[in-house]
Amino acid sequence: MQTLSPLHSKINTDLSQYTNHDSFDVVVIGSGGAGFSAALNATLEGARVLLVERTQHVGGTTALSASTSWIPGTARGLKVNPDDTPECVATFLNHAVGDRSDPVMRQTFIDHGPKAVEKFERETALQFQVRQLHPDYLSELEGSVLRGRAIEPQPFDGKLLGPNMTLVRPPIPEFTVLGGMMVDRDDIFHLLRLKETWASFSYSVRIIVRHFLDKLLYPRSTRWVMGNAMIARMLYSYIARKGHLVTQTEVTALLKNENGVHGVVLRQTLGNGQTIERTLNVKGGVIMASGGFNRHPTRRNELLPGAQEKWCPAGPGHTGIAQQLALDAGGHLGEGGLSHAFWAPVSIRQRQDGSTAAFPHFVMDRGKPGMITIDSQGQRYVNESTSYHLFGIAMQKHHQQTPCVPSWLVCDAPALKRYGLGMIRPGGAGLDAFLADGYLKRGNTLNDLAQQLQVPADKLQATVERFNAFADAGVDHDFQRGTTDYQCANGDATWTGPNPCLGALREGPFYAIALYPGDIGAATGLVCDTHARVLDKFQQPINGLYACGNDMHSIMGGVYPAPGITIGPGLTFGYLASQHAVQRSRQPDLKR
Repeated sequence: MQTLSPLHSKINTDLSQYTNHDSFDVVVIGSGGAGFSAALNATLEGARVLLVERTQHVGGTTALSASTSWIPGTARGLKVNPDDTPECVATFLNHAVGDRSDPVMRQTFIDHGPKAVEKFERETALQFQVRQLHPDYLSELEGSVLRGRAIEPQPFDGKLLGPNMTLVRPPIPEFTVLGGMMVDRDDIFHLLRLKETWASFSYSVRIIVRHFLDKLLYPRSTRWVMGNAMIARMLYSYIARKGHLVTQTEVTALLKNENGVHGVVLRQTLGNGQTIERTLNVKGGVIMASGGFNRHPTRRNELLPGAQEKWCPAGPGHTGIAQQLALDAGGHLGEGGLSHAFWAPVSIRQRQDGSTAAFPHFVMDRGKPGMITIDSQGQRYVNESTSYHLFGIAMQKHHQQTPCVPSWLVCDAPALKRYGLGMIRPGGAGLDAFLADGYLKRGNTLNDLAQQLQVPADKLQATVERFNAFADAGVDHDFQRGTTDYQCANGDATWTGPNPCLGALREGPFYAIALYPGDIGAATGLVCDTHARVLDKFQQPINGLYACGNDMHSIMGGVYPAPGITIGPGLTFGYLASQHAVQRSRQPDLKR
């Protein structure tokens, strides 16, 4: 990839620049990682492409995420783990997913994921990196590995976007520090050790100084990592390749005839309430990448009963309206998955502007020493170190027998200071504000805390005593916490006890926050073939209609076997959809 130069002109995102029946080779609905993959690849193939985003920001849920992409077999991944093979990957997925998804689709992903990454790294600004330790979540299964399959975007200098910087969806505020500074795992490592080593001190000072200088000179801090870095890199290349983009625009109709989908009707709503509508012709195809059903007004209640929308930490744009148009055009939803959604435990807090923050508890706290999760009876019911998806499923399953929504994540004072607790940073500063609004509960003793949580004090005391004995011995006889490579990797490597995931709760005061099952993405979606073409109920492709990302039925069958198993397949099938759609655009009308 060549050296990047700053962009100087702002892309025109107004729908009014196009006339009715203006023609595109490919139209992509949704600008998350999957949508950008499709749109960007189509521009690399020389197509005229329009990317449609219904909100004012591009990036969807990808921009808010860590943007880990599980794509085994990449060149970077094989440098870290040269012994990994496609056969090993297939074995792992066969054990993890089994008959919950089509093995042909999984094999297509295995075969083409590395090709997509290689092309993007060769021809665009999208560049990745690989960590030395990043295990598959189901690390106990045959075929799992500890490294090499999960890739992450390299950090990006937001200044390179020039006047387009404000197009990228900002990160979740609670995932930033110092008033908007984005941090990844490397940054957190050094910030927590700022006073311990010269290397961490100098590293931390460097990124902090840059952050505050950025705040003086730019709309936001410009050192971007994780999801913002991925989306920014793709946006940069998309603009450089002369791709077209409209924001605050939704698709209101798909135009279909005997040859398939051949056009879209778009409506843009401006800030003053004015609307603009355009009917556009599409030669190759329409690619649905709108994020899935999670905020659909009726399908959410049908597929995720009891899960409140405010618990969902995903991007705001996935209303399911675009996906519904694909269903109306003859598509159908997949069946047989472990779950209709992917889950994570979340804690909830109202922001000063009145909005609700849903903070996903991925790895930073719940599986660390000195922390347990209890139900309404003060008892443990789950392995706190399991993956966030299995944690969310366990919470909902247990709730059917014993109320545990909310559950309580409980810790003692040393654990809170060492690891933080949800939105509370390590060190434990600023507790008064969290206590005042009820996000955090505190008791000088376990009995005091039990009263705060309205759980039986004797049962909470017994639970903690039993867990403490497990922690001292290093063996969790109830839930086998800390028995897999994945669990241990997310524990505390510096912990002096016999198990990096287990530590006793003995030193008050004791603290707790409420946890809820939050859906982080859709697993159930449109059934597609290996070209990402949407299939009808007779399993025949609907010409000119494609789906990828969470609009597409997950090839993981509602299982979450490894990090980044939504973005990785999203990038891959976005790439495959655009490959086919561009080829279709160049065929005579009767052959499309």
